[in-house]
Formats: sequence, structure tokens, C-alpha cells
Amino acid sequence: MRDRPTAAELLQAVGEFLERELLPALEDPRLRFQTLVALNALGIARRELALGEALEGEEGRELAALLGREGPLGELLRTLAARIRHGQAPPGTLAFLKAHVGRKLRIASPRYLERYP
Repeated sequence: MRDRPTAAELLQAVGEFLERELLPALEDPRLRFQTLVALNALGIARRELALGEALEGEEGRELAALLGREGPLGELLRTLAARIRHGQAPPGTLAFLKAHVGRKLRIASPRYLERYP
């Protein structure tokens, strides 16, 4: 459903509460660390909602072109992994794998991409 607040807005609101209200009030180092972990998880969830579908589509198109066939993304990734294990990586595999990791980092840790382009 597309009611307001959206899932992205809810995640943003919770993140802002944790960061602005809760985190400054925490003195227990363990609770501060766990709150920072929670903030990171919320960020990953927000980026997954915003970018995940597009990145998965991009991944599927590139992988299908690399392998020369269509199929479910998980199946295509397993096929590529098997080919690599058997020393039969198709041309363009390294470029695909770099892009694959880049897409994962755009969701999990985009700051890493900023530091190490």
C-alpha cells in the first residue's frame, strides 16, 4: 500500500530519533554501540528500498549478457560461480564482478565507495 508515512519515511523517522534523541542521552558504551549498529541497519534498509530493485535489474541484465542466457538472478550467479571454479570464466567476468561488488556496497556501505573509487 502507498499510504503515508511510507516505509522509507518510517525508517528515516526512526533513524532520526535514534541519532538525535537517544544516542546523545546514552552513557553506556555497549548501548551506544548497539544504537550505532541499529542506525547502520536502518541506513541499509533505506538504501535497499530506494535502490535495490533497480540494482537487481541492472545486475540481472549484465549477468544474462555475460552468460548468454536469461534466468533467475540467483541461478545465474551460481552458474557464474561454477564456471569460475572450473576455470571457465567468460570474458568480462572481472568487470562484472567489480560492478557486482560496487552494487552491493551502494546498499551496504556507500562511504566505502567514496573512499576507494
